Amino acid sequence: MCRSIKTLRPPVLPEEATEEDIRAAALQYVRKVSGFRAPAAHNREIFEQAVDEIADATRRLLDGLEIRGAGGAGKPGGTAKRPAPEQAPQPQPEPQPDAA
Repeated sequence: MCRSIKTLRPPVLPEEATEEDIRAAALQYVRKVSGFRAPAAHNREIFEQAVDEIADATRRLLDGLEIRGAGGAGKPGGTAKRPAPEQAPQPQPEPQPDAA
């Protein structure tokens, strides 16, 4: 969609995305969608509000992603592991008396 927006998750971005990275991506998105590089004075408030909301949504997205092969949710080095579901104990067959 917009070549100026870069991927903000590992392993593409080796370290955690900064607030500056997130804000820059949100700004590029709003610029692309609105068609304005810089809004006119009468559109500035709604333009900035959109950038803030998209930056917040981006932060939540990045915080919630589980990256396979990463050290935790979005962290380099492993994966965020979910606990294994508990299994019910298997019933043991009852001993049968010997028939005589």
